[in-house]
Amino acid sequence: MSTFTIMENNITLQVGVKALLKKDDKYLLIRRSLIKYPEVTKTRWDIVGGRIHPGDTLIDNLKREIKEETNLELVGEPQLMAAQDILRIAGRHVVRLTYIGEVTGKLVLDQEEHDNYRWQSIAEMKKCDDIDIYFKELLDKGIIN
Repeated sequence: MSTFTIMENNITLQVGVKALLKKDDKYLLIRRSLIKYPEVTKTRWDIVGGRIHPGDTLIDNLKREIKEETNLELVGEPQLMAAQDILRIAGRHVVRLTYIGEVTGKLVLDQEEHDNYRWQSIAEMKKCDDIDIYFKELLDKGIIN
C-alpha cells in the first residue's frame, strides 16, 4: 500500500486508479472476495483498480492493476472519466481516478482479490444493487453512458 502523509493536518493521502474495461461491447465487473474483504458485504461488485505506486505514471499503475487482477492488457490510451474524493475514514483521504479503456486477452481472475466476474452492458450495471458506491455514483450521474 502506497501512502503519503500530509503533515499539516496529519492526514494520510492515498491515490487509486480504477478502470471500466470494455471488450466486445460489454464492460467488466469483478466481485470482491469475502475472504480478503470481509467488511464488504453489500457492495461487492466493482471495477478493476487499486492504489498507485509513487514514481510510476498513472497509466502504468492502471496497466499494472489490470494485469494483476485480470491478466488482461489495456489497448490504446484510456480516457479519464472522473476524480472522486473518498473521505469515509477519519485521518485518511483517498483520491480515486476512474478511467475507461478497452482490453484484450484472456481473463484470468486473481482469486485472492476477487471470486467472480461478469461482462455487462451499462444498462445492466445501472440495475445492479450490490455495486461499489463510488462506481454507482458515476453511473447515476450519467458520467458513464
